[in-house]
Amino acid sequence: MVEDERHAIEARLARIEGHIHGVHRMAHEGRPYPELVHQITAVRSALDSVLQAIVEDLVSECVATASNRGKVTSLVEELREVVASAL
Repeated sequence: MVEDERHAIEARLARIEGHIHGVHRMAHEGRPYPELVHQITAVRSALDSVLQAIVEDLVSECVATASNRGKVTSLVEELREVVASAL
């Protein structure tokens, strides 16, 4: 993973963590369920977005590595396992 991309992902995860703390606080305050559902949906969407960025970077990394090393089969299998676990 490119270092800049890793930092961007870490920053996004930190924002999501803050958002989750906010949702927890909302629940503790007794906020209405529709508000909680809305915020949890936003967190889920943000997590999906981070997951997509990670998988896209992994695909690029695997393709580059495979073309350099010629170990396509093992890298494709690794990629399949990661993508399958993400689904």
